Amino acid sequence: MEKMQNSTNKQIMDIKEVSEYLGIGKSKIYSLIKMKKIPASKIGRQYRFSKEIVDGWLKDKVITKKDNAATQNIGSVKSGEEK
Repeated sequence: MEKMQNSTNKQIMDIKEVSEYLGIGKSKIYSLIKMKKIPASKIGRQYRFSKEIVDGWLKDKVITKKDNAATQNIGSVKSGEEK
């Protein structure tokens, strides 16, 4: 428990720590890095993750937030049907 608490309080995390923080496997983290889907910094041969940036990335990936673009598309479809 202490180790997990330490990971969530750290501002810079390594692969193992970000894996624990996000609750996904290290191989998935490497895959996300390769696809440039997760914000990471490479220092030498090692990856580092800013907790603040990872938290922002997570907020951007929320799929239940109200999306203005989706609302606008629905509105344009409705106005097209009324014509």
